[in-house]
Amino acid sequence: MIVKKLVKHGNSRALVIDRPILELLGIEDDTPVSLTTDGKSLVLAPVRGPEVEKRFREALEEGNRRYGRMLRRLAD
Repeated sequence: MIVKKLVKHGNSRALVIDRPILELLGIEDDTPVSLTTDGKSLVLAPVRGPEVEKRFREALEEGNRRYGRMLRRLAD
C-alpha cells in the first residue's frame, strides 16, 4: 500500500502519481482517465478505446473457452 497526500493546486487539490504506477497502468500524459466512487473510495482507471476493449473481450472468451470448466470445478 502506498500512502499519498493531496497537494494544493490553485483552488483545488492534486494527487501526484508516481511514474512506475502510471507505467503499470499504461497511463501517459495524454491518456484519458475515468474517476468513479462508491462514496468511500476513489477509483482512477485509464479509458480504453473500442479496439482495446474488443481484444480484452476476445481474450476473456478464449480463457473461458479453454479453462472455464476447470475454473468452475476449482470454485466448487
